[in-house]
Amino acid sequence: MADHLDASLILLPLLVPLGVAALTAVLWRNPRGQAFVAAAGLAAMTASALLLLRLVLEDGVQAKQFGSWAAPFGVSFVADLFSAGMVVITSILALAATVFGLADLKRREVRAGFYPLFFGLLVGVNGAFLTGDIFNLYVWFEVMLITALGLITLGRTRAQLDGALRYAVLNLLSTILFLMAIALLYGVAGTLNMADLALVLPETEPSAALTISALLFLLGFGIKAGFFPLFFWLPASYHTASIVVSAVFAGLLTKVGLYAAFRVFTLIFEVEGSGIRPMVAILAAGTMLFGVFGAATQYDVRRILSFHIVSQIGYIMLGLAIATPAAMAAAIFYIVHHIIVKANLFLVAGAIYRATGTFDVRKAGGLMRTAPLLSVLFLIPALSLAGIPPFSGFWAKFLVIDETFRVDAAWLGAIGLFVGLLTIFSMTKIWIEAFWKAPAGPRETPRRVPRPMLAAIGGLAAITIAISLSPEPLIAFADNAANAMADPTDYIAAVFGETRIAENDQ
Repeated sequence: MADHLDASLILLPLLVPLGVAALTAVLWRNPRGQAFVAAAGLAAMTASALLLLRLVLEDGVQAKQFGSWAAPFGVSFVADLFSAGMVVITSILALAATVFGLADLKRREVRAGFYPLFFGLLVGVNGAFLTGDIFNLYVWFEVMLITALGLITLGRTRAQLDGALRYAVLNLLSTILFLMAIALLYGVAGTLNMADLALVLPETEPSAALTISALLFLLGFGIKAGFFPLFFWLPASYHTASIVVSAVFAGLLTKVGLYAAFRVFTLIFEVEGSGIRPMVAILAAGTMLFGVFGAATQYDVRRILSFHIVSQIGYIMLGLAIATPAAMAAAIFYIVHHIIVKANLFLVAGAIYRATGTFDVRKAGGLMRTAPLLSVLFLIPALSLAGIPPFSGFWAKFLVIDETFRVDAAWLGAIGLFVGLLTIFSMTKIWIEAFWKAPAGPRETPRRVPRPMLAAIGGLAAITIAISLSPEPLIAFADNAANAMADPTDYIAAVFGETRIAENDQ
């Protein structure tokens, strides 16, 4: 009975937000009731995520099959260190965004379906992290796409409709590439269970179909993650949504694409074996450079931060390009750091707008005097994003760039260092324009930043400081997660049992 309950923990991070989405849809005429249900649901989702992570830490990889069929025919859900950790960080970010939304969301946005769509998005995100089937990964991506389009257009403005159209077109292209990759893979291997693929493909003769499938997976995930050169949809759409939505998108959606790429190119394909290492390295370099150059030309704080999503994705891609366990561990550390920091910076952007009435930093100014607490709270994620020691971004960049020099990929490390300098330039520009200089025009009365906004920003800043001052636990976690991905024996055993592995080795 206890084992059954433990295995069922895998489903709770999906069932809880699904139930909350349904309840908030029923309560659509009652915004207060929706907020109460959302708060209770987030508390339950966070608790279930932490329990799942604890179970994985204590007992190893957890798997459960549904549909009254054993693997590989049943519907598989699998939680290892990487996926369980991502579910936890998703819950934390969702909680912070909801607290911020108490002071930022408009009544018409709540009535338009914010909470059902928001929790529907969380179902898709957690489903993508926990699925053990490559086709179901596509299904969860579609859940995210549908709910994300609804969240972007909540305000029904012309800019939001335009942003949603750009978002939809490129993500539908990604979907087509993803489905083509799945079809080719199934045609060769005859299975879509990821653990089964990890056993079948090493015994399969290399073929053009497998090579094309690997390339299509890389392109499909790359579009969703914001890889160069098909990243332009991201800064063209993310800034049009409300700040709460933008913060969640910035923290989570691109990371789901990265997670999928890391999962597929460790469990199913190999970066070296599939011959895509040079391509991934070039994509990583281009993503870093074009993202940071785009940010340098912007003055809307949301667009600056949107372009920096792209540039920071490039750093994470370095882990996939190098593909050593140490590089993968550095990328996992970077993902966790970036989710917290980037989402927090978008929340700070919302607070800047509340205090000054504009997202254009040239028209803001004076916040260091009128909102000193916000100024301090901005500096923490800004310095971390720029990689200033001892903040978490310094450790993230150090781990990634150090590995490039260890494996004779110094040119990638040099690009990473250069991009870091330009990131400092962007964060300095925001600081000078919005906080340091005098206001662009007279303000009759200073606009206060509401306490829920400061509480959400402060909570994420506290997590950043904790990682910054004591990075060892997260580094150890990332090392263990990367080693488990490099050797998927435990993952396969959790899905099939030891017997299947022994039979495959004979």
